[in-house]
Amino acid sequence: MKQFKLKLVPFLIAISFAVVSCTSTRTALFDQYSYQKTTELKIETAKLMDKAVTPYASNKTEVESLLLNIEKLVEYEKSKPNNEITFAMWEILTDKEKNLLSGFFKRWETKATLSPVFVAESKKQVMDALDLLIQYESKKDKESKDALLDLINFNK
Repeated sequence: MKQFKLKLVPFLIAISFAVVSCTSTRTALFDQYSYQKTTELKIETAKLMDKAVTPYASNKTEVESLLLNIEKLVEYEKSKPNNEITFAMWEILTDKEKNLLSGFFKRWETKATLSPVFVAESKKQVMDALDLLIQYESKKDKESKDALLDLINFNK
């Protein structure tokens, strides 16, 4: 019986470390749906942002459709466990008072058309943010997590 207890102790210690390390990382697992939808939305966003040199009124339906699809994904991301980082990034992207995705569309609506230089610079920032989201979803590693956290903290 004593030998059994001695063999059991290292096993219990190993299990304890495994449980502690799993609970301390708290990162949502890879989600194919999130990855695919974010990638699709990135492509749609890029194409629509290029049209911002034309009148907003001519593209209003497309903008509203894109924002609705983004809103659906944000709601999906909100409900996933341990997904606070991705959800926080989507909140920043969809905040009309920030200078990323929704802020860009708000400005386009307000100004009617935007200059090619402004569109190019804004598009680069939005695409970089979406790339970080896509990389984080596909890798779920410390490097991509830190890069996304840096962008979130910069935009708070």
